[in-house]
Amino acid sequence: MKKILYTLALAVTFWSCKTGTGAAKSNTVEVNINLTDVKDDKVLVTVTPPAIKTDEIIYSIPKTVPGTYSTDNYGKYSEDFKAFDAKGNALTVKRLDDNSWSISNAKTLKKITYLVNDTFDTEKGTGFGNDDVFSPAGTNIDAGKNFMLNTHGFVGYFQDKLDVPYKVTITHPDTLWGATSMTDEDASNTSDVFSTSRYAILVENPIMYSKPDYTTFNVNGMDILIAVYSPTGKYTAESITPEMKTMMTAQKNFLGKVNSTKKYTVLVYLSSMAKDDAHGFGALEHPTATTVVLPESMPKEKLVETMKDVVSHEFFHIVTPLTIHSKEIQFFDYNAPKMSEHLWMYEGVTEYFANLFQINQGLIDEAEFYTRIADKIEQAKGLNDTMSFTVMSKNVLEQPYKDQYLNVYQKGALIGMCIDIIIREKSNGERGILDLMHKLSDEYGVEKPFNDDELFAKITSLTYPEVGEFLNKYVAGTTPIPYDFYLAKVGVAKATEKKPGNPFIKGQIPNITIDKATKEITVRSESESIEFYKNLKLKGGDKILTVNDKSYNLDNIYDLITESENWKENDPITLKVKRGAKEETIKGTVKLPYEEAETFKATDASKEKLKNAWLKG
Repeated sequence: MKKILYTLALAVTFWSCKTGTGAAKSNTVEVNINLTDVKDDKVLVTVTPPAIKTDEIIYSIPKTVPGTYSTDNYGKYSEDFKAFDAKGNALTVKRLDDNSWSISNAKTLKKITYLVNDTFDTEKGTGFGNDDVFSPAGTNIDAGKNFMLNTHGFVGYFQDKLDVPYKVTITHPDTLWGATSMTDEDASNTSDVFSTSRYAILVENPIMYSKPDYTTFNVNGMDILIAVYSPTGKYTAESITPEMKTMMTAQKNFLGKVNSTKKYTVLVYLSSMAKDDAHGFGALEHPTATTVVLPESMPKEKLVETMKDVVSHEFFHIVTPLTIHSKEIQFFDYNAPKMSEHLWMYEGVTEYFANLFQINQGLIDEAEFYTRIADKIEQAKGLNDTMSFTVMSKNVLEQPYKDQYLNVYQKGALIGMCIDIIIREKSNGERGILDLMHKLSDEYGVEKPFNDDELFAKITSLTYPEVGEFLNKYVAGTTPIPYDFYLAKVGVAKATEKKPGNPFIKGQIPNITIDKATKEITVRSESESIEFYKNLKLKGGDKILTVNDKSYNLDNIYDLITESENWKENDPITLKVKRGAKEETIKGTVKLPYEEAETFKATDASKEKLKNAWLKG
């Protein structure tokens, strides 16, 4: 999962029942989701159970799903839960907790029904660090316009029956089309039928219903489907496909034989940023799909750049944990999950690949790659650098470990980098961490998990003793990683550079504030000396009403931040401000605030061959 967090400003960077004329299969769970008759922003779900041989049965909707590493209690969005026998008589139902219901006289159970509300309506912030469901793992119900069906939010499972087949029928308006990697078995325009061999396969296949807007293309034997929902029509699938095709071609070339997926779907939901819309931006991986949620207000250049980063991260999850994973993931317990120790690999190595492939395939240059590494080191400094990564991973659903989860994208990626460099050094540049992942994929695979406590020994046997020493000391242990030491092995050392910052925020410190009474954006007096404000002669207390003829206030502050991310030095700019009681129009040019930032540079020519093997493969 890749999350993008927003604070005051933009900050950077899952997984009536329709039956035939004959009797239903006794070993199949049949589900109907009605997207045609939406009432009070809720949809009706009807479930026909398989044969039940116990007097009581428990039906559960997930508390946690793979890839989210959080407790989300999807069952709390379901209500009016009812159970009936073949004659339509109500059976006794008891709600056990947010996610589970006990049904009495279960041998006579014919069907259950319940209403599902969506999660997008309930979001208050970023979807991280609060009780919100992370948007790409959430659900949306917007009658006649869009339905985001992360299936774990609509469909549950019967106790001890996770491995029985599922047949899901979705009735929908004929104006909406369902984008998914599953195959529709119904040829009609108002009903789709999807069959999976077990519950886990259903959960890993999201579906997005909206007005048809999609493209398809093939990359090295993989069929790619990109579907886009853009509420105002600002973006189309066609408008972002060229960049996505270039990126995914590069990813396939980078991965080589490790990936054999035949179809992959990218579902892109662009939020209006309204109060009842999604606010948790990023993406969530599945074996054959990625769900992406981003603000529609993003400029095209920034949207494509962000898509490149988040979609590439999710795509690389094909390697781990989707192919290489522990028993905790293979036999995932949706309502009493046991977490694996190896988030450093599932998320960290994945994030490392999402950056490494870009320089390996020529999508970014060395300077940009080093800047990204330096940024990750800086971000990791703000988290607990002495916490054991394996302990944090195993306990990530609980405090204080939960608050350290974001380090999987920072220190986790850096762990991957260091292991890569060690393997490159010991093999004289011939092999790296991708080679290790190929070997682990051959050793294990989709249906063969590893034991958590045996992975380090297996990795050591496939590589070098130095890799095992690193894992035990810096990943399982509590010693901070000396990044300079490992980067020096490939001739790379610390350097500084000046880079443009954002006019409205520096780190987590804003240069503007909000007047709560009027919702107006106000320049802080401390900001007058910043080049952007000084050049435009803006004063502390000035209210920014419009920028380039677009009005801004508290309600669309994110729009202003995202727009400013695309500004270039000396771009023309026009502001309308209120100074005291008087409104003024100010015309000028953009002067970005430049900041000294740490980066890295290649400084040792004697290590050039090893460095090139590391970066270029």
